[in-house]
Amino acid sequence: MQCFQLETRGHVAHLVLCRPEAMNTMGPLFWRELDAVLTQLHREGTARALVISSTGKHFSAGMALETFGGAIAMDDATPEGRAAIHDLLADMQSTFSKLERLRIPVIAAIQGGCVGGAVDMATACCIRYATADAFFCIQEINIGMVADVGTLQRLPKLVPLGVVKELAYTGRRLPAARALGYGLVNEVFDTHEAMLAASLKCAEEIAAKPPVAVWGTKQVIHYARDHSVDDALKQMGWVQGAIWSNAHVREAIAAAKDKRAAEFPPLAPLGSFRDS
Repeated sequence: MQCFQLETRGHVAHLVLCRPEAMNTMGPLFWRELDAVLTQLHREGTARALVISSTGKHFSAGMALETFGGAIAMDDATPEGRAAIHDLLADMQSTFSKLERLRIPVIAAIQGGCVGGAVDMATACCIRYATADAFFCIQEINIGMVADVGTLQRLPKLVPLGVVKELAYTGRRLPAARALGYGLVNEVFDTHEAMLAASLKCAEEIAAKPPVAVWGTKQVIHYARDHSVDDALKQMGWVQGAIWSNAHVREAIAAAKDKRAAEFPPLAPLGSFRDS
């Protein structure tokens, strides 16, 4: 991979954006590599948590504007071209949606600027840690367009609506301290090293739990976010009935008593009819 480095230690996958010279902008190769690695992690089932971090001064400056020239064109001259914009965006949206659909929790470790498309990506993650110098910016309005890959759909689920409107209408920067106050980030750290250490520690704690219980918890939280309490309670019953394990509960209790690490089976790998 050219845009990312992927390493796995124990049951924690760590995906690092590694183009600091380009402020980790998102060009066509970024989308191909991210989609491929998320698909791989989803299907393998061996990693139990994913940390996404970055290199250089900024987490990511968002979409590389040169992306929309040449082969990838936003044709607004005809109704056919405008219809194709919808399908192009749907394809890009689906990549960040894989972060939500991933069978494991995703932690974003954010330093410096988290701009434009990077906000789309960060809001699709489960947990966000930031450095004190981090800031979030819905940059799209500053270049004459509407944010279109998830920010305006996910951010209102995370912070007050008035804050979303302020940021989306003005393109102002939201500094880490305010983001912490609104609940957009879980914690702010003085240094990149401290933030990354905390992110990996959180991922390790998650990885020590029964993977299928973590999977179920993620399913239930996301469903509850988008449905009524009554519907979500019904779904909770279906999920619990599907994944309940007396053996997992006994192992968790026994490990706590014995002061040892518990042992749980991994998620099952996923096959595909396309591979048959």
